Amino acid sequence: MTTETIDSTTSTATPEAAKTNVYLRLWRGVPRELGFLILTLPIATIGFSLGIALISGGAGTIVTFFIGVFLFVGALYVARGFGTLELVRLEWAGRPIVHRPQWGTEPGFWGWLRSIFSNGHYWLYLLHTIVVNYVVSIITWTLTIVWLSVGLGGISQWFWDRFIPRGERYPGYLSQWLGEEFWYLPPDTDYRLADNILFAVLGLAMIAALPYLTRGLVVLHHAIARGMLSAFPSDALKLQLRAASASRGAAASAEGQSLRRLERDIHDGPQQRLVRLQMDLAAAERQLDADPEATRALLEEARIRTQETLDELRALSRGFAPPILLDRGLVAALESLASRSSVSVTVTNSLDEGASIPQEIERNAYFVASELVTNAVKHSGATAIEVAVTTRMAPNSDALWLDVSVTDNGTGGAVLTEGHGLAGLDERLRGLGGTLDVASPEDGPTVVVGHLPVSY
Repeated sequence: MTTETIDSTTSTATPEAAKTNVYLRLWRGVPRELGFLILTLPIATIGFSLGIALISGGAGTIVTFFIGVFLFVGALYVARGFGTLELVRLEWAGRPIVHRPQWGTEPGFWGWLRSIFSNGHYWLYLLHTIVVNYVVSIITWTLTIVWLSVGLGGISQWFWDRFIPRGERYPGYLSQWLGEEFWYLPPDTDYRLADNILFAVLGLAMIAALPYLTRGLVVLHHAIARGMLSAFPSDALKLQLRAASASRGAAASAEGQSLRRLERDIHDGPQQRLVRLQMDLAAAERQLDADPEATRALLEEARIRTQETLDELRALSRGFAPPILLDRGLVAALESLASRSSVSVTVTNSLDEGASIPQEIERNAYFVASELVTNAVKHSGATAIEVAVTTRMAPNSDALWLDVSVTDNGTGGAVLTEGHGLAGLDERLRGLGGTLDVASPEDGPTVVVGHLPVSY
């Protein structure tokens, strides 16, 4: 029974407390919203004046082409600046961020000119600066100033009323007029006192409603900005297409570099050894009957070269998917990689249980880890290396990412240099929609993390 009473009381009080909290939150935003609204008309007037002056100058000098065109371009850039300022001010006033358009330009003078005049955002920003925002700012600024003046004047009427001269031309008291028109007031009423009370009530009511006024006017500016100053839906598609094109280019470049490196490694390593092995076997064949001992020595040397060639081919094949990766997964393949390293390598598995990672992503993750371990062994002077794999969800998204990090205690100083191993890995990951982060201060440690998208 007691529990029911408490629940009933709580459920009754909660809506009122929520309303109070909403009202207090509105008041907390009043200073910034007032700052936004009071500055709106001066800023809009400056933007309107500059925009109209440049457009008028451009229209008057269009016959000279270059002067007129550059004045029109100046008007568009001014509008862009004032539109961007409006978005910044709205963010400062507490409104949600408006996604801004991309202002990319084409190369060359004519490309730059064409990209400006053909970009619809410039013309919308110009319309916003010289027409829409100017007109709306006049209305919202006037409402704000009048509302604030009446409210503050009403609650302070009792103070400054004593300084108002009362002569023959004094228009009279508002309370007296209201009493004569709408209700009866006794003849001995103190109309000055009645006016002070009336204006105080009116002022308090307007000040109490001030948060709703400022919030509504700022929301109006924000709605107009979202409609005129935000990015088009097609802009996001264009960005995705550019990103996809860049990713394909990076992937093709990375694949080309990998193939060229593999070709060079095969040519300089196994191919040369096989040529030498062929020559040794031919010499052994010629000496087989005449000098058995020399033949035995040549065959022994050929066996050693065969083993070296086999080892080198195995090392080269680590850039491809090893059978253990296909059979037992990424962690087992990394543990196998660690067991073959000449430097102590530990593998830390932080993958979420049940996380489904496509084989193509696992293959690329293994390649990244293999390359990073090889680089650390060859160039860092490290005595210990740690390979860690983990999955994570991207913030504010359902996208799943796979992170592969390699940390060594070597000398540090690793950088993304064009044409070197880390740059190739960076291109490979960008081709997959991922990234590569490198932190390698002098004297180490070096931490390189590859981020691969698993799902979007």
